[in-house]
Amino acid sequence: MTKPNGDLTLRTLAMPADANAAGDIFGGWVMAQMDLSCGIRAAERARGRVVTAAVKEMAFEMPVKIGDTLCIYTDVVKVGRTSMTLKVEVWAQRYLSDRMDKVTDALFVMVALDESGHPKPVPPEA
Repeated sequence: MTKPNGDLTLRTLAMPADANAAGDIFGGWVMAQMDLSCGIRAAERARGRVVTAAVKEMAFEMPVKIGDTLCIYTDVVKVGRTSMTLKVEVWAQRYLSDRMDKVTDALFVMVALDESGHPKPVPPEA
């Protein structure tokens, strides 16, 4: 069985308000959770404010259903002068089950900002 790559950064429950009439969770909601996760991880690495600059190719492999626990794993795969590239994987722990299915993955590019909102260098790793 395939295992998630990266560190578990966020877990959240898929609720009825996040679904369509068929009980599938909206893709935009999943993407928002990915963005939150990358923001958490990048801000920790940058030790400050970050913003999303780009989301690279992403395709959904299977749906998330109401009641599933969304598990988002992140890994900082590249650090530039002011930006970081994060690999993010989304897995669904199926409702009332131990089964985990990979839902999607993507690369997010995050940029570190100073207090004025301008790009700033990402500090060396602590």
